Amino acid sequence: MPNINAALGCAQMENLERMLASKAEIAGRYRQFFAGRSIDFIGAPEHGQANYWLNAVLLNDREERDLFLQATNAAGLMTRPIWRLMNTLEMYRHCLCGDLAEAQWLEQRVVNIPSSAKINP
Repeated sequence: MPNINAALGCAQMENLERMLASKAEIAGRYRQFFAGRSIDFIGAPEHGQANYWLNAVLLNDREERDLFLQATNAAGLMTRPIWRLMNTLEMYRHCLCGDLAEAQWLEQRVVNIPSSAKINP
């Protein structure tokens, strides 16, 4: 690893705890906001610990997902659908794949929401 990359990594490690705390705070606010609504905030598993690198919500179907994306982006919030499945990309359409029913179900319902940590303390 070049020295410049190592120096950048060390500098980021000095801020790791603060950034993780900021991301956990953002996730907590999302959890509170979506509580009691028909949109489920996807949180950490019961016996796990999340770094909240990416926050997401689960909607009821693709139509609701698309309406949510349209409304949030029109309001200036940068939301996007979860990533497309690799087998749907042109370069991989010819490849074999197994049963992707669960992944397809998620692809039609999950939206990534803003997750950036606060930069300033």
